[in-house]
Amino acid sequence: MNSVQVIGIVGGGQLGRMLTLAAKPLGFDVVVVDPGDNCPAAQVGAKQIQADLYDENALSELSERADYITVEIEHLDANVLERLARGGAKINPSPKTISLIQDKYEQKVFLAERSIPVAEFTIVNSQKDATQALSNFGGVMLLKTRHGAYDGRGNTKITNASELDAALAEFGSKTLYAEAYVPFVKELAVMVARDMNGNVATYPIVETTHERNICTIVQAPANISNSINNQAIEVATNVANQLEGAGVFGIEMFLNKQEEILINEIAPRVHNSGHYTMDACYTSQFEQHIRAISGLPLGSSAMYVPAAAMINILGEHDRPTVVKNLKEVLSKPATHVHLYGKSPTKVDRKMGHINVTAINAETALKVAKAARNKLEI
Repeated sequence: MNSVQVIGIVGGGQLGRMLTLAAKPLGFDVVVVDPGDNCPAAQVGAKQIQADLYDENALSELSERADYITVEIEHLDANVLERLARGGAKINPSPKTISLIQDKYEQKVFLAERSIPVAEFTIVNSQKDATQALSNFGGVMLLKTRHGAYDGRGNTKITNASELDAALAEFGSKTLYAEAYVPFVKELAVMVARDMNGNVATYPIVETTHERNICTIVQAPANISNSINNQAIEVATNVANQLEGAGVFGIEMFLNKQEEILINEIAPRVHNSGHYTMDACYTSQFEQHIRAISGLPLGSSAMYVPAAAMINILGEHDRPTVVKNLKEVLSKPATHVHLYGKSPTKVDRKMGHINVTAINAETALKVAKAARNKLEI
């Protein structure tokens, strides 16, 4: 009989890889469900059930092999996870939470009903609904798919009727909703961890930069006032306490011109905006997530350095993966490169990230940008 406890992860991409790297030193074995050949998590020691994330038999096998189950992606069969949970599988966060977050419209309804600040939004079931929303939101809005969107896919900014017509044609039969566009001052994010006993640990508020709707830069801590910081922590903690289950949650926020915090989106998992924690915090978001879902106590979420910056390494070409200039990059002070083992390189594919720590966020970002400009992949 195997006395080693097993973490099961639905998804074996880069987040599954980094969760595996965090679970192993704590003595866990890891099994992932992933459709890819030699997925990123399998490359670092996870056993792989090669199957689609909607494969009921594969998810059932995962529940038989794992003591604790979690997810690294929302795009999976939450109904199967709910059935497995009812049968006794320990799944965190709760499949109900995952199901809620899968539907971005229902996520907004959930938050609004609990008086958590969000941008105005409305359901879009027809061309008439969309046209009315554009008018109601002052002639500029975001049209979004309710399901399956990530990294900029599934949402588009609309400023006139012709853009609306083109977007509706492109989205086809997908279910949609619309949000008022928020002319934000900053995009902020925070990772919030909650254990099985309801204890909560919040990481520092960070400032994020997006290009083509993909997170490219994270600066920690965010350059904001104490009052805004406290407001953001309060809102984020409130959000996490409304969700069922243990784990780390990524909470993305807008800071508007009135210095109000609005929730943009929630991720029921570790998140891109928390990658800096690997080299800047006493407990990385990945170790924290493993602790939370397995009944271990939460670790300190504090930074042990004054500041950090993270830059995503996005693919710039469609070609086989070849890493160049790594030696020059690693010669820069306090620079850490995390590659995800993906091949081939594709335009805008997340191939890795660079973390830099420094005496302040500006210095960290300057070094991180120089490192990213040097690295080729």
